[in-house]
Amino acid sequence: MKRIRIGIICFGNVGIGFVKALNEKNEFYQKEHGIEFLVTAVVSLDKGCAYNPEGIPLSDLLEAESLLDIPNAEHPKWNAITLIHNAETDVIVEVSYTNIKTGEPGVLHLREAILSGKHVVTTNKGPIALQYKALSTLARENNVKIGIEGTVMSGTPALRLGTEVLHSAGITAVQGIFNGTTNFILSEMENGSTYEEALALAQQFGYAEADPTADVEGYDTAAKVSILAQLLFDEFIEPLNIDREGITDITPADIRAAKVENSRWKLIGSVRKIDNKVIASVKPAMIPLSNPLSNVAGVTNAMQYETDLLGPVFLIGAGAGRIETGFAVLEDLISIFTKSA
Repeated sequence: MKRIRIGIICFGNVGIGFVKALNEKNEFYQKEHGIEFLVTAVVSLDKGCAYNPEGIPLSDLLEAESLLDIPNAEHPKWNAITLIHNAETDVIVEVSYTNIKTGEPGVLHLREAILSGKHVVTTNKGPIALQYKALSTLARENNVKIGIEGTVMSGTPALRLGTEVLHSAGITAVQGIFNGTTNFILSEMENGSTYEEALALAQQFGYAEADPTADVEGYDTAAKVSILAQLLFDEFIEPLNIDREGITDITPADIRAAKVENSRWKLIGSVRKIDNKVIASVKPAMIPLSNPLSNVAGVTNAMQYETDLLGPVFLIGAGAGRIETGFAVLEDLISIFTKSA
């Protein structure tokens, strides 16, 4: 049995979701892959730190309100960087908050882990949108791997489908619904709500933040489009430079006009290659009902690859959620440690 020691940076929704998913599937992974995953260290700004080189019981992590309450563990006053350098770990799971302006502190966390010779897995869009090439180069130089599946469509394997499965079919474009909050709002508006009413409902359900700017103005989608441009077309486009428009100006009259045209409004992130030029955008669009994207409702995400050999390939699945994003981390861990085994 191969034992893999995991250090977790940040223990919010994604970190907890990852531990829940691992708790459900760890025995299966042992039988299926001969791998036992152990969480040996966790640090969080608001919950402290817990460390046990033999592994912290996952049930203890899920039950404790504070990491300082976990029994049979040390509680050093580590921050993310000192955890990286002092804890016995093989891989660092970095799930801190997203900053699409600078990528920090995620970039620093990933760099330090890679330079320490540790694999890294992240669901943090900021570092990947802004520094993917530098980080992936650094990982190769240090003979470690970087997992980023959860940065675009949560646990739905959108990136792996494009980079591993469809790459040889010749991808020419990808477009999709990459933000569940805006899709929920537009779905509610189609059901008769105003924008303000739909946003309030999204906030009530926890789909939208108190400050929803990143979602409704398209910045979150722009970061994901930037990641797709880099992975699929090797083209860096800074998220803030992407041609971008949000959904805040869409009115009930616009919704009704789309119905007349047998269409629905969706916030579409798009990146395509035309005459060797990569063009990216984030804009609301009226999508005909004949297009599968138009029928994706609520917080669900979807994408459509255009390929030379297969034509359009459609993928639908979760784009957010605690367990769903936690599973994305597991996808990357399985990929890293079965292929390097």
